[in-house]
Amino acid sequence: MKKILMMAMMVVAAVALHAQVPNVQLKNINGKTVQTASIANNGGKPVIISFWATWCKPCLRELKAIHEVYADWQDETGVKMYIVSIDQAQDANKVKPLVDGFGWEYEVLLDPNGDFKRAMNVQNVPHVFVINGKGKIVYNHAGYVDGGEEDIREALEK
Repeated sequence: MKKILMMAMMVVAAVALHAQVPNVQLKNINGKTVQTASIANNGGKPVIISFWATWCKPCLRELKAIHEVYADWQDETGVKMYIVSIDQAQDANKVKPLVDGFGWEYEVLLDPNGDFKRAMNVQNVPHVFVINGKGKIVYNHAGYVDGGEEDIREALEK
């Protein structure tokens, strides 16, 4: 019985890993409507989606660490990064000043109701996904430890 359960869990994990980005309608920090399924289309180049919140210290550490190497990643792979704020609607006004203050050049989406978060099965932040040039999820990781951005870089190189 344990073997069957383990096999079933492996199949579910494999299917989830190669799933596509679900379509949810969000707004970016400038108020423009964005269909999330379209963000996986980066002209055959990879995409990073990072779920975060302004109050999440590990999220901020991760986004700062990625910011330090993001230009290199863009030059090497053509990657585009979307950061999805899960801050509730009453706190959404904190997102743009924080992003501008850090000088982040990521695409910023707002998910105040958690619709995209639920569709991507995100339980906690930070949570990062790497989407390959074919629109398939090839890496997904929750939490952050210093140096964790190296795992993302490795996923981009594959």
